[in-house]
Formats: sequence, structure tokens, C-alpha cells
Amino acid sequence: MINYNSQYQTKITEFNNLYSLELNPNNRWIQLGFLLPWDKLVKIYSSKFSKKNGTPSVNPRWIIGSLIIKHILNLSDQETLQTISENPYMQFFLDCNNFYPDLLFSPTVFVDIRKRLGNKIFNQFSDELTKICFPDKIKNNSPTGNKGELKIDATVADQYIQYPNDLGLLNTARVKTEEMIDLLFEHLRDKLEVKPRTYRKLANKKYLSESKKRQVSKKTLRTTIRYTLNCLDRNIRNINLMLDMLEENPLTYNQLREFWVIQTLNEQQRKMYQEKTNRCDDRIVSISQPHVRPIVRGKQGKKVEFGSKLGLSLANGFLKADTLSWDAYNESKDLQIQAEAYRTLYGYNPEIILADKIYATNDNRTWCKNNGIRLSATPKGKPKKLTAYQKAKSKKEYKRRNQIEGKIGQTKQGYNLNQIKAKLKTTSESWIGIIIFVANIIKFAELNNFSF
Repeated sequence: MINYNSQYQTKITEFNNLYSLELNPNNRWIQLGFLLPWDKLVKIYSSKFSKKNGTPSVNPRWIIGSLIIKHILNLSDQETLQTISENPYMQFFLDCNNFYPDLLFSPTVFVDIRKRLGNKIFNQFSDELTKICFPDKIKNNSPTGNKGELKIDATVADQYIQYPNDLGLLNTARVKTEEMIDLLFEHLRDKLEVKPRTYRKLANKKYLSESKKRQVSKKTLRTTIRYTLNCLDRNIRNINLMLDMLEENPLTYNQLREFWVIQTLNEQQRKMYQEKTNRCDDRIVSISQPHVRPIVRGKQGKKVEFGSKLGLSLANGFLKADTLSWDAYNESKDLQIQAEAYRTLYGYNPEIILADKIYATNDNRTWCKNNGIRLSATPKGKPKKLTAYQKAKSKKEYKRRNQIEGKIGQTKQGYNLNQIKAKLKTTSESWIGIIIFVANIIKFAELNNFSF
């Protein structure tokens, strides 16, 4: 159930703190608080909650505003609430009627909210900012003609995980299964006289001996992987036997989940070992985050990235993730989806789409031609001699396409899109969405003559 007061009911003179501080109306948080369309954001946010059932929730503006503060300043959940409790300007930004020296709500609320929200919700937030900044470009009637410029590209939102390797993953799985055996044995002391052998000291010694080598030998590495696989096979077999002897399962949900992931990991690694390959379908690279996949991007110094792949579009300075996938895919399929999203928001198709060569497939060329869209791609067939004007025009368009590259760099370097620290699939998607929304807030402030 949602309790919320409209943003228009708040005045700066109504905010009083314990020490009767006079707030500076030119403060960045106060200015941003007046600029943002809180009522519309809360309406979108509230669509994820029941209007009648359930206990009253935390003030939606507190939640949305706290998420904005968290990602603008790159703070942890706990640090965000601690900082807000010490800052009256932030509390005015959140529409607090009085100064609250304590935490506004528990940090665990952030996790629950991230589970409910997702990238689509934050895309809708960004659309509301666009409607405010460009009301003359938004058409509500039947669309006519093509206008505007759409820039598209793809990137990877890297998860904050340890760089994976086969031996390291197998050793982590071995250690976790040994802990499960220890726990199960405590519940089976009456039935088992001796704990099942794990040979953990010898296995750990072999792992450390191999992992600390500066130069890896394929022969010794393969031998160590085989030994670790055998240890893991034995541990999994013993755990299943011990579970069969118990009437109730003492393992927690997280341990059971990890055990299922470890069994899949073991099967994948055994198959790759036998086939002498380093590739397999749906390869697990993190036991705690099994949804993460390796995505080959071919970037210099970073050929493989681990996270979700994003199909991004940039129009009038606002960025959106039209596609979010945890599996590798060809981004050329995004072009039509992104153009349709542009049409849905503005009411007409873009006049031109600025994109990489990978988007210039026959299907995309035909689709753009049928919809009156010019695709910035080299024409097919024998190269034609261009005039000086055509060369200059092509060069300017290529430079404008670089704007989306700069926007991606802003989200990664400024707001840590390359270090997604959420653990679950759903919470990671919300984390990605809010980062992109925060980047749009900065642009929104700039378009309203306010430098945040």
C-alpha cells in the first residue's frame, strides 16, 4: 500500500530541522528536488505495488530519491542512508517535513525494492524526463514523417565478480562441498562412525602449487584439474548419500542452490576436460551468480567480459537500455526494437540511425528503407566516388555517433556500470536501470540550465 503526498504540497519554508537552519535555495539538491517530476515518477513506481492490500510502504519519494543519491555519489546502501541522516539538503530533496537524525528506513529495503523494480521501470522514468525537456517533439496524434536522430550501440555491464578460471572455480566448488559434508556429518554422528574422506589438505596443496605458478604449464594444469574434478565427484556423491540418510535436510536454501549449481558446473567442466575444449553452452563462471555468462566483445585488452549485454540507444541526449540480455547475442537484432521504442515515445520514426557496421545487415537495410529511415552505413555494391560535401557529411555523422560512446563511458567511469555489485539477476537489472536513469538526470539538469 502506497502513502504519498504530491510534490506541489511542499515548500522550502515548511522544512524545519532541530537547529532551525536556513537552507540555501541554490543548493544542488534543492534545485534538483524542484525540477524532477516526482508525481509522475511515483505513479510509475506505484504500479508495482498494491493500492489496497499490504502494510503501508516507505514513502515512494524517499525510495526513489535515495536510489538517486546512492548512485550519483557511488555509495553503499548503508552509507547512503547514513549520509542522508546527516544532510538536511538531501532530506529536503526527499521531501522530509522535519530533520530526521536517524536512518529513514532499513538498508535491506533497497534489496527488496531492487527485486520489484527493473530496467523497464527506469526506462519509463527517463521517458518522463524526455517529455518535460522536449514537449514540442512528443506527438500524441497519428505519426507523420520522420524526424530526429537515433544513435545505437551495445556494451556489457560487468558484474563485480572475481575473474573466473577453470581451476579456481573447481577449487571453490570443492571447498563449498567440503563445508556441506562437515555440516551433514554433525547431524549423522549417530549413524556414521567416520566422516567421509575428502583429502582436503592434499587437494588444497595441489591447488596452491599450481595457482601460484607464474607461467602455466598446460600439462600440469590439466593434471590438477583432473584431480580436483575427481575430488568434486567424490564430494557430490557423498553429499547425496548423506542427504538420503537424513529425514530432514539441514542445508539452507542458499547452500542447496549452490549445490545444484556446483553439480552443473562439475558436469560442464568434466565435459570440457574430456573433449579438450574451453567452450560449452550456458557456461557457469560464478557459483554465487550462475546467471552471469562470458560475452566476447573483442575489445583491446579485454576480449571477454562477464555480465549482461545491453542494447543502448541515445536520442536528444537521453540514454535507454532497450535490450538487456544475460546471454551473448548479435546486437544487429536490436535496431528495429530501438527504432520502434523511439517511435512509441516521439510518435514518429527517426530520420537517421547512426550505428556501427554490424547493424548494417540486409534485413536492417530493407527495414529502414521501407520506413523511410536513413542508416549511416556504407552502401552495398561497388564503392562510389563521393563529393567533398558527401565526405564531410559522412565524417560529421560518424563524429556524432561517438556521442553514445561518450555516454557509455560516463555511465561506466562515473557511475560504475562496469562494476554491478548486486548479486541476484533481478537486482542487477534494477541496478543497471538506475545507473542509466541517473546519467539521464544529469542531462535533464543540464537542459534545465542547472549544472549538477
